[in-house]
Amino acid sequence: MRPWLQKATAAFAVLFLTALCAVAALAAGKSVTLTGEIGDAMCGNKHQMEGSPADCTRACVSHGSKYALVVGDKVYILDTSDQATLAKLSDLAGQKARVSGTADESNIQVTSVAASK
Repeated sequence: MRPWLQKATAAFAVLFLTALCAVAALAAGKSVTLTGEIGDAMCGNKHQMEGSPADCTRACVSHGSKYALVVGDKVYILDTSDQATLAKLSDLAGQKARVSGTADESNIQVTSVAASK
């Protein structure tokens, strides 16, 4: 291969990968505010334990599942390590809530959560 063609190919590859990474970074996290029911990632929108949806959600979370926001058929896994936010999610388990944060296709990095009507 000719040296100039090799350099041009390498430059194109670097440019292409840079553009691809930029697009992925932009698509990875957009600010959202969604309203839905606080559930858990294991059960999603079909609680499988006896009792109320709140009891099921709390039991699943105590066994390692993460909180989730169920919006219709879509289940968003809620990510947070903030103890106040986790306590609020526990209080709102099985209820309608408004969650704000940075979302990708199936996860929300939670910045706030509040009860919703």
